Amino acid sequence: MTLQDPAVLLGRARRWRAADPDPTTRAQIDRVLERADPAELDELFGAELEFGTAGLRAALGPGPNRMNRLVVRRTASAIAAHVLDAAAGRPDGVRTRPLVVVGHDARHGSEDFGRELVEVLSAAGVDVEHFDEPVPTPLVAFAVRARAATAGVMVTASHNPAGDNGLKLYAADGAQIVAPTDGDIAERMRALPLAATGRREPEAAAGAGSVGSLGGPTRGGTVVERYLARAASLVADDALPSPLRVAHTALHGVGDALLRRALGRLDGVTAWAVPEQQLPDPEFPTVASPNPEEPGTLDAVLTLALACAADVALALDPDADRLAVVLPGPPDSPGWRTLNGDESGALLASHLLAGSRDPDRLVATTIVSSRLVPAMCAAAGVHHVETPTGFKWLCRPGIEHPGWTQLLLYEEALGYAVGRDARDKDGITAALVVLEAVATWRSRGTTVWEVLDELARRHGAHVTRNGSVRHRSLRHLLERVDALGATPPTSLGGIDVARADRPVPGVLRWWLEDATRVIVRPSGTEPKVKYYVEAIEPVTDDVGAARATARRRLEPVVDELLALRLTS
Repeated sequence: MTLQDPAVLLGRARRWRAADPDPTTRAQIDRVLERADPAELDELFGAELEFGTAGLRAALGPGPNRMNRLVVRRTASAIAAHVLDAAAGRPDGVRTRPLVVVGHDARHGSEDFGRELVEVLSAAGVDVEHFDEPVPTPLVAFAVRARAATAGVMVTASHNPAGDNGLKLYAADGAQIVAPTDGDIAERMRALPLAATGRREPEAAAGAGSVGSLGGPTRGGTVVERYLARAASLVADDALPSPLRVAHTALHGVGDALLRRALGRLDGVTAWAVPEQQLPDPEFPTVASPNPEEPGTLDAVLTLALACAADVALALDPDADRLAVVLPGPPDSPGWRTLNGDESGALLASHLLAGSRDPDRLVATTIVSSRLVPAMCAAAGVHHVETPTGFKWLCRPGIEHPGWTQLLLYEEALGYAVGRDARDKDGITAALVVLEAVATWRSRGTTVWEVLDELARRHGAHVTRNGSVRHRSLRHLLERVDALGATPPTSLGGIDVARADRPVPGVLRWWLEDATRVIVRPSGTEPKVKYYVEAIEPVTDDVGAARATARRRLEPVVDELLALRLTS
């Protein structure tokens, strides 16, 4: 990787320091300037954060390539300019003051970043309504539409490590922004002189926008109550067909209060929360990683589930937009087992398809999700759309086809959105529907494992093996993926590559001769390379044997894929 001119980078660092309002990051820049390490300067000041699959996200630190108060100010200024220009350019000629909803989680810096957003937006002449306590991301996405807002901003790094933070931006339709909006905001950020965001106008200045409170999960408020009513409406009769005992955790995030209130609206649920993970803590002290997909993260909720004789264990990620589901295993596999995202997606699809008879039903999945749900949709005569990764794309088919009844949007990374009006993933509402599905099958004497087995008999045993490898820098990571795309392998695991393509920019996909699918892509939220490998094995008699065969086919493919040195 070629580094930029150190003299140019030193100049950028000094100019950034002069505009930085935060004494902590200014002091960090001073130490960077003293060291004058070319690699460090290039990493911090050689590029600006770019919008990924879920907004802006990076480690906390100084410079335009990290999350800090100046980056947030610049983003807020660009958002204000974007929404004000849009309001001024209405075709009916009526100029209205735009409204932006702001929320924040409990990560390091989140409260300060939320305050910066409110103050900069309102000083620019934008009306702002904000949650005055930490909130889950799904509540902010919901509030944008509930308040008929122009846009929304959520301060969160979701499931990223404790040292990260970020911003998720929402359009008026309640979905995360896409082109050309993200490009326009990014261009306005790049065009801003640093001095333009170094000071804010007083909030009381003439022309400043209004600032109002939306309450929060513990304090209530109209938006919170409307969200809870919508969540409960996804379950028939606000009651489960069979009582369930539920253990749950928020993983030190901000989802506990809202989840407990949502569960309290359902008859038939008895719930226990992991006490040491119930309150927000930005250090996530009891887990090595706040990502529910990582090994060991769910140990505490499993311990609680056993102690309470629970039927189901649930885990939200720190901003509550993802959901992990853990259940007692099948008879031949004692103990508890965590469903992977594709299994949960298939179960939700099965439940929702069975409960709806609308002729124009819609299910959307991403290009990296299992091929099982598309097969289920084809068999049921249901509209299925495959999208690029990220919920900013998953929600588009429902928006573009308002006459279709949207049932489910899902991605393999534990993200699910249920219901016709869903625009972003929501672990809390998904939890209620998962419980309804489990209780429905239980009332009929069926387990989720039997449902999955039946799906395998109908559509083949779909076995996936997904993973990721962390990289030291996003820029170097992208270079490595591009190099791999330029010289793809001719075989993997002893099976010839029949076809290679790039379904979307930056994503590599290889189809093997035995129909195994391999996908490699850079993460849009962390410096990681992600890989997804799926084999499909027909079931002639024994489902377990078919799955075992598929797993054996995957092992050498994954081994050889990792040998391509994704991190070199």
